Order: sequence, then structure tokens, then C-alpha cells
Amino acid sequence: MIFSESLKKYGDFQRVYRRGRSYANKYLIMYIRKQDTAGNRIGISVSKKVGNSVIRHRITRLIRESYRLNEHLFVRGLDIVVVARPGAKGRSFFEIESALLHLGRLHGILESGEKKKEVNVEYEKDTDLSD
Repeated sequence: MIFSESLKKYGDFQRVYRRGRSYANKYLIMYIRKQDTAGNRIGISVSKKVGNSVIRHRITRLIRESYRLNEHLFVRGLDIVVVARPGAKGRSFFEIESALLHLGRLHGILESGEKKKEVNVEYEKDTDLSD
């Protein structure tokens, strides 16, 4: 992740939980708290309620990768904690990515998505095999 670091300490998580704002959807809960830093710090929490170790680590990797690929869309200077809900178990990468971006829009922390739209249009043109 270019603009972000990991949130690791228990106290940092607690500060975001207590003083941050939260929104939730079917698969994820996102807490955010503004900081005076140049980049973001992201923490991911997946409890045992979601599943066994293999499932929890898979969901963690999906959330981290979703954030990494869309990191340029997020406003900087935030502490972000993403908590996986039991509904995230067995979901695809695209469903988790969609849930993460949905929460970013609810919080109002996504910059304009113009870059992503242009990339998708170019990608669709490249993969057109109808010729």
C-alpha cells in the first residue's frame, strides 16, 4: 500500500472505535477517525464468529487487497478500521470490494471516481472479442 500503513496496536483500534464514526452494510462495518497524517492507517478485524482461521485470513486478505487496489480513491489523513461481519464468509473478491467502496461512499471519504471509470472503459474496449 503506497499511501497507507497498518493499524496494529490495541489502543489505536479502541480510539477509532470510541471516537470515530461508523457505517455498516451486509458484509462489513467501517469506522473512521480523522488524523493529522499524510497517509491513512488501516486496521482489519475478523472475529471467530465469522469462521475458522482459514476463512478469517481469507477475508482479511480480500479486504486488504480491495483497499490496496482502490487506495488512490480514498481521502488521506484517516484511521480506518474495517470489521468483517459473518455474512462476508464465502463472498467473492468483487462482493467484498463493492462493500468496501459502498462504505467509503457512505462516509464521504472517496475522491472522484473518474480515474476508475476511465480505466474500466479502456479495459472493456481491450477485452471486446466480438471482432
